[in-house]
Amino acid sequence: MPASNSPLPVLVVDDSPVARKIVEQSLPKDEYALLSASTGHQAESIFAEHHPPIVITDWLMPDISGVELCQKIRAENTGHHTHVILVTGVTEKDKVVGALEAGADDYVTKPFHPGELLARVRVGRRLVEQSQEIETKNRMLERLALTDELTSLPNRRAIEEWASRQLNAATRYEFSIWGIMADLDRFKSINDTYGHAAGDSVIRRFAETIVGSMRHCDAAGRIGGEEFLLVITHVDRAGVQIAVERIRERFSRQRFVFDGKEVTATASFGVAAAPPGESLDFAELVSRADRALYAAKNLGRNRVEFDETEVSKTAG
Repeated sequence: MPASNSPLPVLVVDDSPVARKIVEQSLPKDEYALLSASTGHQAESIFAEHHPPIVITDWLMPDISGVELCQKIRAENTGHHTHVILVTGVTEKDKVVGALEAGADDYVTKPFHPGELLARVRVGRRLVEQSQEIETKNRMLERLALTDELTSLPNRRAIEEWASRQLNAATRYEFSIWGIMADLDRFKSINDTYGHAAGDSVIRRFAETIVGSMRHCDAAGRIGGEEFLLVITHVDRAGVQIAVERIRERFSRQRFVFDGKEVTATASFGVAAAPPGESLDFAELVSRADRALYAAKNLGRNRVEFDETEVSKTAG
């Protein structure tokens, strides 16, 4: 969709050069950039290439009708709204109603007044722009629904959806997949001593450390509080241990200054495997990783522990 101060693309479809010229003369060039087609099939090709937000089409054409063209546009252009204006000599109301039910947004009857056509096109432009605004807001809401606000990482819903798809693929194509639960150590004491703003900065730094230490083909998300979930694929046990230890070590070297005092923070990790070809529910994989995380906490924190359930099967 062009910016509001740019000419809006409009596709004009009519087998009559005179009729196309009349439409062209009705629409100001500083407001609209016209694309022309003399047949319905040519219009389909132009539409597929340019996706103009407004289409003005004659009802009767030598190959397909304007109504059929409208139906094709509606069937193939589900992502964005296209405002279709039908130009017709048909005056029977039942036929006009049928055209509107087929997907046309508006119609003008021949011979039309240039001012009337321009007014209807401007109405269409407003509707298209409103639809675009709604689509943009919906995409933003969807992104927010899948993103953790504090860290900009995927949230629990997003990471679970992604990981579930990966588990299905791992079962089918027999590659290994690892679930890693990570939890900041003694995080409550940071919040209690230095305040929640300090705690938030530690969480953000940990998220940055994770992102900077992982491959693009893997994923990590914050699932709540100081807990994070990582998913790593296509590596063996040694490979995943190297990856997780890298995150642990890099974060443990970080330094924070709160109230003039230098503070360090650490994290513990629990790792669980879904061996190649094994059908495993994602909730079970997380449960195994959580069990390993609990062991890491009990063994002194700032460490990586593996859940040994079926881990010997995982070759990479």
